[in-house]
Amino acid sequence: MDQAIRVLLEIFVEAKELAQVSAELARLPEVIALYEVTGGPDLVAMVETDSLSSFRDLLVCKIMKIQGLRSTTSSVILVAHEPHRVDASDIVHE
Repeated sequence: MDQAIRVLLEIFVEAKELAQVSAELARLPEVIALYEVTGGPDLVAMVETDSLSSFRDLLVCKIMKIQGLRSTTSSVILVAHEPHRVDASDIVHE
C-alpha cells in the first residue's frame, strides 16, 4: 500500500523561462516549497503527494509539460533527520 511521500525535485530550466516556470510550479498545490538556487539545477522544489504513483502522474502530466522546463532529477525522501542546532551561547570564545 502506498503512503504519502515527499520528493526533492531538482529542476533545470531554459534561462529566459525561469520566471514563468517558477510561477507555474508555485501554483501546483503539491509543491510545498520552491527555491531558486545556485549550482547545477536552477530550481529545487519540495513536492508532497499521496503516493509514488501520484508523484509520477504529477511529474509526467503536469510538471514535465511546463514550457521552458528542460529536465528534472527526483530524490524521494526516505527519512528526515533532525539537525543538531548549535546555540550561540554554547560557543566558547578564547
